[in-house]
Amino acid sequence: MAALILGILSLLSMLLIGNLERGATVAAVALAVAAVAFALAITTMSAAKRAGTRRPRGAVVGLVLCACGVLFSGCALGGFLIFSAQIDQYSNCMNGANTVAEQQACQTQLNNSITNRINVLSGK
Repeated sequence: MAALILGILSLLSMLLIGNLERGATVAAVALAVAAVAFALAITTMSAAKRAGTRRPRGAVVGLVLCACGVLFSGCALGGFLIFSAQIDQYSNCMNGANTVAEQQACQTQLNNSITNRINVLSGK
């Protein structure tokens, strides 16, 4: 049951990232929580198997949610780390944007800088 709750907490924290400046920190914490929950689910299921008892209620669902949490938060953390300069630039731009047109210009600038970063990483 603890793995299920921690898996849900991990996924929920990733959905509620509102501040991009703290996104990498939230993703790292969500990854750690999901990894702990994954380990709890595995050990609980293997202990039940050794004891010859039924799996605890929600163990399989918890395991699936934990795996999703590890995958999702790991990918998000990687994205935040790879594109940290672009995200910082976008955040600073949005802090100074007072109109919709300025916000759209910030979005366009972010799209272009991420595209350029991907091209550099892929060797194009």
